[in-house]
Amino acid sequence: QVQVVESGGGLVQPGGSLRLSCAASGSLFTYSTMGWYRQAPGKQRELVASITRHGATNYVESVKGRFAISRDNAKNTVSLQMNSLKAEDTAVYYCNRAPISIARPWGQGTQVTVSS
Repeated sequence: QVQVVESGGGLVQPGGSLRLSCAASGSLFTYSTMGWYRQAPGKQRELVASITRHGATNYVESVKGRFAISRDNAKNTVSLQMNSLKAEDTAVYYCNRAPISIARPWGQGTQVTVSS
């Protein structure tokens, strides 16, 4: 059973912006803190942003001030607005419950490549 579907990735130049979207099934989304994760080649998957069902947000230090997570509880969607992108933001991005210890089956993710 598909739980999440991520979209919105692509190739962008340094300093550019992208907006990622995630459609989650009700059983995954309802009452859950949701997060955006990323995994770069050769690195562990890391949680970069999370949002509680009431809208409280948290970010890893490296994306603070550049990324903004939001959710629409009526539509079961989570978004990640990414601005001032850097080469080190290149990764596959995933959404899921947060923290990772309670994550459900992973989706295919969406590739973000920051390169000139």
